[in-house]
This record gives sequence, structure tokens and C-alpha cells, in this order.
Amino acid sequence: MSPEAIDRGTDWLAGAGLRPTRQRVALAALLVGDGHNRHVTAESLFAASSGAGQKVSLATVYNTLRAFCDAGLMQEVTVDGTKSYFDTRVDDHPHFFWEDDGSLTDAPADELKITGLPQAPDGVDIARVDVVIRLRRTGG
Repeated sequence: MSPEAIDRGTDWLAGAGLRPTRQRVALAALLVGDGHNRHVTAESLFAASSGAGQKVSLATVYNTLRAFCDAGLMQEVTVDGTKSYFDTRVDDHPHFFWEDDGSLTDAPADELKITGLPQAPDGVDIARVDVVIRLRRTGG
């Protein structure tokens, strides 16, 4: 990992008030070190960290992703109620889920129009609306 990636990851953690442990810095550098947003699963981040020569257990990756979400650095996007993706872009925006390869990408938010939502039950507010658009490539 480049010194710039490590610095960017360390700054990302500091901005959320998270202690920069070795594992957190390594994972943060992989997630934001090049300045681009990422959609990862715990397993794909574990594979990337192993490929980068970082010794981080899968359990540590899961725990770290949860800590990043709790700190507001990432958001969790669940597909099918079973598969979790973690997104470094935390503003409200829709996603494309590509069924053929199981990847998640950002969808253009400016093209999404939600014209109405059901009334929330008494005593609660709608916290957010997650939009995941499932795509399947056509033959041809």
C-alpha cells in the first residue's frame, strides 16, 4: 500500500473519531486509499487485504466494517436479506445489483423519482428508503 493510501485511510478514520489501529488503517487504506468509493462484502475486503499482504482475520474484517458503519463512514446495503454490501458513499442514493456476478454499483440518483411513500405508523418516522434495482443481462 502506498503512503498516500495509508494517509488517506488514517485521515478517514480520524474524521470519524476512530482509533487508528493497524488493522483499521490497513482496511481503510484499501477502502478509500485511492479516493474512490467502494462497494465491498466482508469476504471481498478480506481477500483484498490478504492480496495486499495484510494479516487480518475475516472476523476482524466483519467487526471493523460494523465499526465503520456505526461511525458513519460506511453504510450497509442488504440484498435478499442475506447478502451485505458495505458502501463508502454514505449519502442517500440508489444501487444496481448485478445478478450475474453479484456486484453492487451506484445507480444515478438524479433519475430516481419516488412520488409517494406509505404513511408511517404512529410514533415512528421513516429513517431512510433503500432502493436496490436488480439487473440481469440479456442475451445478445
